[in-house]
Amino acid sequence: MTDISSTTGRTGASSGFDLGRILLEGRAFFALIAIIAVFSFLSPVYFSTANFLIMASHVAIFGLLAIGMLLVILTGGIDLSVGSTLGLAGVIAGFLMQGVTLEPLGIILYPPVWVVVVLTCLVGAFIGLLNGVLIAFFKVPAFVATLGLLYVARGVALLMTNGLTYNNLGGRPELGNTGFQWLGFNRLFNVPIGVLVLLVVALIASVVLSRTAFGRWIYSTGGNARAAELSGVPVQRVQVLVYVLSGICAAIAGLVLSSQLTSAGPTAGTTYELTAIAAVVIGGAALTGGRGTVRGTMLGAFVIGFLSDGLVIIGVSSYWQTVFTGAVIVFAVLLNSIQYGRRPTRTKAVPARTSQPAPKA
Repeated sequence: MTDISSTTGRTGASSGFDLGRILLEGRAFFALIAIIAVFSFLSPVYFSTANFLIMASHVAIFGLLAIGMLLVILTGGIDLSVGSTLGLAGVIAGFLMQGVTLEPLGIILYPPVWVVVVLTCLVGAFIGLLNGVLIAFFKVPAFVATLGLLYVARGVALLMTNGLTYNNLGGRPELGNTGFQWLGFNRLFNVPIGVLVLLVVALIASVVLSRTAFGRWIYSTGGNARAAELSGVPVQRVQVLVYVLSGICAAIAGLVLSSQLTSAGPTAGTTYELTAIAAVVIGGAALTGGRGTVRGTMLGAFVIGFLSDGLVIIGVSSYWQTVFTGAVIVFAVLLNSIQYGRRPTRTKAVPARTSQPAPKA
């Protein structure tokens, strides 16, 4: 009788824990549903297909940054340079679209848009490479290395523009450099191109993390880098590659943002790195590494984007918008600590209980 009742008690506790875990791990989804319901009640304009597509185009910027940030955080790192990389990428694109002057030859080159996109992504990859090499090979703390590159990238953008903004990036037909605004304004099946780019990048990242050896290496590096290295995982190469991919994602986000605005300023993307980190945390990833999904990160990005746009639609002051957004982030971090903070304690407690009776016997 005693055994049966104790077993039943454990089963009930296990069921309760499972329900709590489902609610906790699905917090980003439930938060998104709650945001949509509340703002749809407060504003009739909010719940419409047109408005959702506009908000999704805004989320595309944060989502692209968040995907790159997720890859880095999964390895136990952090990338504070993505906002500045976004700004520098936009400036590079604007500089190329304005024409490259070759003074010795007395000519101005206007590269086609696809060349602008490739060169801009290469710049993002180079910044990520610098971050990765400093962290993986020179053992510079990720916070310090990426913070330094944050200032370097922002400074280069300011030097290139002298603090000004590149405007009218639409190009001219006679020069053959038109089409840059395609990323920001065109639609396919009535869906903004920027949103489709986000979906493609998210799908690729999800497949890489779940179906490839590189994805398993990323998770194992974040879980225990030393154990992963002893198991044959090329930890240093993985660390470099995730920062390179983060830089590329930031460059793509810079291209999408500059295309939406048809202009590129050196201060674009300021504090966006914090928004990207917040999206990853809201999505349920552990800042210590080894835990997180692309699906959760996307939900986190939509939570932040839909919340910010909803506050604008109902006319909330920009100061209060900052307060609400910050409160959501703090609450998400608190839930993150609850979700992951208890697991190590339980894991260690079980061997302790079983090992104590052994000496007495």
